[in-house]
Amino acid sequence: MSGPVETVVRSMQERLDGLTPEQAYLREFLGTYQRTTLAVGKAVDAGEFEDPEWVEAWDVAFAELYVVALDAHLSGGRPSRPWRLAFDAPPDLPALRHVLLGINAHVNYDLPQALLTVISDDDFAQPSLMASRRRDHERIDRVLASRVAAEDAELAVHGRSLTDRVLQPLNRISSKRFLRESRMKVWHNTTELQAARLVGAAAYDVRLGELEVLSAARIDDLLAPGQVLLRLAVAGFGVTLPPPD
Repeated sequence: MSGPVETVVRSMQERLDGLTPEQAYLREFLGTYQRTTLAVGKAVDAGEFEDPEWVEAWDVAFAELYVVALDAHLSGGRPSRPWRLAFDAPPDLPALRHVLLGINAHVNYDLPQALLTVISDDDFAQPSLMASRRRDHERIDRVLASRVAAEDAELAVHGRSLTDRVLQPLNRISSKRFLRESRMKVWHNTTELQAARLVGAAAYDVRLGELEVLSAARIDDLLAPGQVLLRLAVAGFGVTLPPPD
């Protein structure tokens, strides 16, 4: 693998290497995301997408939103509310919870923005092109699904209760289900944001603000006690922008 995705992976490694012991909890999502980015890069190289150049550009734009948020946090700045809540969560939370907090901020809030970075208004007016874009967007599910078992093994290093070990197969199925569900909602939210973008910057900012509030509100579900993956598989993980007022 080479090119822009490799550059992103190196950028993530630099930040992993720079974390202090007190910031070790930030490694959970960052490490997971770095491995996922590598997997997407390999899928691009293997020709698994209809438009590999577009997927690569999207992957880089998507990762950049996280890197900017992380850097803002590390420098004492103020990233978006979903990221602030994720970064400011208790460091002693189970590793899985830190990963889910990061996924919430990055998928539910960042991903629609990343898609709009690489899909222009003119693109949205071309049905055949948008169908291709959506298919490539959905193909990412296969990449993510292929990582579930490996990432589950990574989290297992931190230790598991007997209940967690018994429920492991169901948890893996639940992970695949809620990732697919949230990605479908991301596409809906992307079209809602694009419609607002056509109206103007102020309208877009209002809708993005609504998405920020919805994504931040998911934090309570992710921090609630109990079997979080099973709960998300039933109740859903994604957020849905309502029709505009």
